[in-house]
Amino acid sequence: MYRILIVEDDNTISSIMEDKLKQWSYEPERVLDFKNVLSHFTAFKPHLVLLDINLPYYDGFYWCSQIRQLSSVPIIFISSRDTDNDKIRAITQGGDDYLEKPFSMDLLVAKVQAALRRTYAYSDQTLNVLQYKELILDTERLQIHNHDKTVDLTPNESRILAVLIRNENKVVSRTRLMRALWDDESFVDDNTLTVNVNRLRRKLEAIGLEDYVKTIKGEGYSLQ
Repeated sequence: MYRILIVEDDNTISSIMEDKLKQWSYEPERVLDFKNVLSHFTAFKPHLVLLDINLPYYDGFYWCSQIRQLSSVPIIFISSRDTDNDKIRAITQGGDDYLEKPFSMDLLVAKVQAALRRTYAYSDQTLNVLQYKELILDTERLQIHNHDKTVDLTPNESRILAVLIRNENKVVSRTRLMRALWDDESFVDDNTLTVNVNRLRRKLEAIGLEDYVKTIKGEGYSLQ
C-alpha cells in the first residue's frame, strides 16, 4: 500500500483529501505540526507528498527543498496560487506536478496515480533515511542533517551511526560495532573503532549536535 503524506494546513481540505485517498486504498497521513514537517516525513517514509505552498512557519518551497536533500519521492504541489511564476518555481525547485485550488478529488487521485506509476512502475524505491531526535542520517548519500546544516560521513561513520540509531534505547557493544563495519572483528582493533567514533562525534558537533554518542565504560556506546 502506498503511503501519502498530506501537508495542508486547511483541516477541511486535508480531511477530504485523506478520505478520498483511503477510498482508493492508499495510506494517507496528515501533518499537524507544521514546524516539523521534515521529521514527520522521515518517520512516515511516504511514497508521495501532497504539499501546499502557503503554510505556517515555512512555506512549501522550503519544505520541498528540505525533502529533496533526502529523497527523490514525488511531490505534488497543491495551492491557490495561479501564476506561472509560482508553478515554474514549484517545478524547478523539485516538484513533480502542480494542482491548482479549487480542484476535484477525482483529478487529485488521477495525478497521484500518474506520479506513483511513473516513479514506482519499474523499481521499488525506498527512503534510506534514519532519524534520532533532531538528527537525520541519509545512509545512501552518507550525510547527516540537523535543520539546515549538513556534513558528509565516511562509510564506516555512517554504519556506526546507523547501528546506534537502530538501537537507540540500547547499549551497543564495541564488538557488535566492529562486526557491523568489517564483518569480522579480527580485521580491526579497538583503537581503530575509537578513532571512527571520535570523528563521528566531531562531525555531529559541527552541525550543532553535541554529546549525542555516549561512551558506556566497559560496555560500548549509546545515543543520548
